[in-house]
Amino acid sequence: MAGQASDRSPAESIDFNHSIDYIHRMTGQPHPPDGTRLQLIRAGAHLFGRQGYAAASTRAIAALAGTNIASIAYHFGGKEGLREACAAEFARRVRAVLPGDGPAPALDPDAAADELRAILGKVAAYLLSGNENGDLVAFMLREMADASPALAVVYDGLAEPMHRRLCALWAAAAGHEAESPATRLKVFSLIGQVIYFRIGAPIVARRMGWPSVGPAEAGAIIDVLMANLDAVLDAARKGV
Repeated sequence: MAGQASDRSPAESIDFNHSIDYIHRMTGQPHPPDGTRLQLIRAGAHLFGRQGYAAASTRAIAALAGTNIASIAYHFGGKEGLREACAAEFARRVRAVLPGDGPAPALDPDAAADELRAILGKVAAYLLSGNENGDLVAFMLREMADASPALAVVYDGLAEPMHRRLCALWAAAAGHEAESPATRLKVFSLIGQVIYFRIGAPIVARRMGWPSVGPAEAGAIIDVLMANLDAVLDAARKGV
C-alpha cells in the first residue's frame, strides 16, 4: 500500500492473480469458453466489431452462432453481458500468449530488456494475426473508439496490470523510476507503435506493396518494433 515500505520490486508487487480472477468473474467460468457460449462470443465479436454494438442485433448474433436468441440471455444475461464476455475473452487470450504471466522476480537490466522484447513481440504477433483473433481485435478496437463500458473489463483484467509490469521492466532495464509519468508515457508509446500497425494495416500493406499483412509481413513489422525498442532503450540508458 502507498506509504509503506516494501522489499519487493515494482514488478513483484503487482497482483496478477486479482486480474486473472476478475476475468474469470466476467466470463462466468474459470476456463476458456466452449460450446454454445464460445459460439456466441465468436459471433458477438464478429458482428460487434463490424457493425458496432448498437447495430448488431441479438437475432443476427444468435443466427451466426447457430443457436436460438434465448441462449444469449441464458449464458450472459443479455446483449450487454455478451459484450463484456467478448472483452473478457480478448483479455484472456492476450494473457494466454504473454510470457511470464505473473509477478516478475527482480531482474538485471539485460534480463528485463529481454522480457520487454518478448512481451511486445507476443502482443504484436497476436494483434497482427487474423481469423478468429482478428475478430476479437477488431471488436476491441471499436470498443476503444467508442469508449464503451466493456473497456473496464479489459482495463482491470489486462491493460492496467500489464502496463504496470511493462513499466517495472522498463525501469529495471533503463534504470528509471517505474511509476514516474515519463516511464508510463514511454511504455504507452511502445504499445502505441504496435497498435498503429494493427489499425493501419491496410495502409501499411498498400504502401509496402504487400497483398496483406500475413505471417511474413508481421515478422518484418515485429523486427522493426524490436529495433525501435532497442534504440529507445539504448538512448534511455545513456540519458539521452
